[in-house]
Amino acid sequence: MTRSEILLAGLAAGGENATYTPVQVQKLFFLLDREASAALGGPHFKFVPYDYGPFDQSVYAGLDDLARRDLALVQNTGRYRVYGLTQAGQAEGRRALEALAPAARDYVANVARWVRQLSFQQLVASIYNKYPDMKANSVFRG
Repeated sequence: MTRSEILLAGLAAGGENATYTPVQVQKLFFLLDREASAALGGPHFKFVPYDYGPFDQSVYAGLDDLARRDLALVQNTGRYRVYGLTQAGQAEGRRALEALAPAARDYVANVARWVRQLSFQQLVASIYNKYPDMKANSVFRG
């Protein structure tokens, strides 16, 4: 899969009209790259420890590129951006998901659901708990 296909599949796995905060997209694609890289033809990213755990600027660049192609929605809420897919993006993402082996597809869906159900603090703390190497540059004190 290409990086664009991973981004589309990951966001689409959340379901129609799913939206993601910056921390959710970063942790979603970190987990997919770290835990399912072989199944997804990766790694596709280069995450480094940052203020709130694993971060790769190319996640945002890829989502901005998808938005320019009318596949993703990037909304500025004033406080932070919110990411989602257009109808066309959702259709492309579903196609990318369907191309995966069932176990990989289930994993992507489970991770997409998991990152969206946790609070900011719970998500960052969970990542730090499992990946202490990603806490190196943290400003998070929750």
